Amino acid sequence: MRAVHPIRRGALKTLVVCTLAAWMGTAALAQVSTMEETSNPETVENRLPALLTRIGIHQHLDQQLPLNAPFVDENGNAVKLGDYFGQRPAILALVYYRCPILCSEELSGLVSSLEMVKFMPGKDFQVVVVSIDPTEGPRLARTEKARYVKRYGRPGSAAGWHFLTGPEASIKTLTQAVGFGYVRVPGPDGKLTQFAHSSAIEIVTPEGKIAQYYMGVIYSPNDLQLGLIEASHHKIGTLVDNIMTYCYHYDPRLGRHTMLIARIVQLCCMLTIFGLGSFLAVSFRRDAKEAAAYRAGSTRANKG
Repeated sequence: MRAVHPIRRGALKTLVVCTLAAWMGTAALAQVSTMEETSNPETVENRLPALLTRIGIHQHLDQQLPLNAPFVDENGNAVKLGDYFGQRPAILALVYYRCPILCSEELSGLVSSLEMVKFMPGKDFQVVVVSIDPTEGPRLARTEKARYVKRYGRPGSAAGWHFLTGPEASIKTLTQAVGFGYVRVPGPDGKLTQFAHSSAIEIVTPEGKIAQYYMGVIYSPNDLQLGLIEASHHKIGTLVDNIMTYCYHYDPRLGRHTMLIARIVQLCCMLTIFGLGSFLAVSFRRDAKEAAAYRAGSTRANKG
């Protein structure tokens, strides 16, 4: 039987794991290598399943983000994470810009969903994308921002999209606060710096606290809209939007909003009571006017 080259066998194993992770919708496998790791492909192959146990999203709801963590924006300016909070809620995405598959799918899914959300980045909320790769810089971030802002297509929204890069310390502080697990994975080519990680976006309050998680690469526009309203403390959206948040509740186990039948029944009862009350008020007022008119007519008749 023809022997399979160990490097190719490692590549095949990596491909199988990537396919399985994509099917599960929670993780994708990428690769990174060092001279020591690529020198022994058999060791690389055996370590892959153990590395996958360190990948995942652990929901830290109401966790405060490290707002003082330093980063660099797509224009090369030194910024702090807190520069994008204070007044509006935000959508946070942890990716890396050279990711061959999963990250582009995540950002494309986010853009597709936001196209159907009536709120505008920069006006109603912020989009903050942070690279988990400390070797990436502003030039690459600027290219990625231009791509997704162009795809989003709404004029005047560019100021609401922020693509950041930063040092390892800031990245670790942020990912630990979010509960975002990722690892460097040795690859068969020994060239590209890649990571194994899960896919999720987070909705964050204006104070910088994590409000909701949405897993995978496809996000419900309705969930995003409701999530932004709730995270803004109901400062954005119409009266109808706020009523919708009363009828739907974010379920962290499912990562989406579910309908609350009890609240819908309560709302219907309240509307029924309001309608009956309004009808009675109008009826009493009309009866009072008719009675007053009748008394006035009787008085004039008696005087005549």
